[in-house]
Amino acid sequence: MDNGVQEFGEDVIMDSNQSGNMPVQPVGKQTQPEAGNEEGIRLEYNTQREKLRMPEYGRNVQKMVEYVKSIPNKAKRDEQAEAVIKVMEILNTHVHAQDDYEQKLWDHLYIISGYDLDVDSPYPKPEPSQFSAPPAVVPVKRKRIKATHYGRNIENIIDLIAGMEEGEDKTAMIRAIAIYMRQQYLIWNKDSVADETIFHDIEALSDYRIKVPEGLKLSRVSTDISYARPGLNPVKSKNGGRQKNMGRQKNQRKQ
Repeated sequence: MDNGVQEFGEDVIMDSNQSGNMPVQPVGKQTQPEAGNEEGIRLEYNTQREKLRMPEYGRNVQKMVEYVKSIPNKAKRDEQAEAVIKVMEILNTHVHAQDDYEQKLWDHLYIISGYDLDVDSPYPKPEPSQFSAPPAVVPVKRKRIKATHYGRNIENIIDLIAGMEEGEDKTAMIRAIAIYMRQQYLIWNKDSVADETIFHDIEALSDYRIKVPEGLKLSRVSTDISYARPGLNPVKSKNGGRQKNMGRQKNQRKQ
């Protein structure tokens, strides 16, 4: 290449003292089979390679880190570690959105090295326990849904309403959830539903902690509203009517 970068198989590593055209040092050698010796060609699959500790940086960065670990000279090892940090910064551009992105990069460098990289870092070396701790268990509600045609979210909202203090806000919430429940009811039941049925369902789903105020009325359902079932809506073509009209015109011309 003309930019001053030499390639050694797949592996390259940059000199941190250079900017722009940066020479590289070999990480490994690419063995070539002898002429006429086809048996020397072997394919290397990722399943046979060492597991990537941080796949977002790729295998070349991991090979660079392994090469840095093999450098016996401490000063040279520190220099090459900073060069790898610059490569990681280029590959992980969104890291700049974080205030402590430089420390993040050094932490990632230690993770890729397996925490045994001996270099002078401007930040404390992270401990494996910081990143190997198991994630917190997310509690899963296994409570049976009382009314599947309403769904669990409706039950959760009703539980919140049941914990509210009596007053206008609670009455307004009861009326709002009742209107929505009636809409969900009509999706699966095309017949009209009485307000009393919805009110009874609200009280039953709340384990009768909610008492619907007497005289509460819901807005009237328009007769021309069609509630389609989810997943059963036919796809209508926007130009379907136009194609039919053109077909009729052609038939009239033939006649």
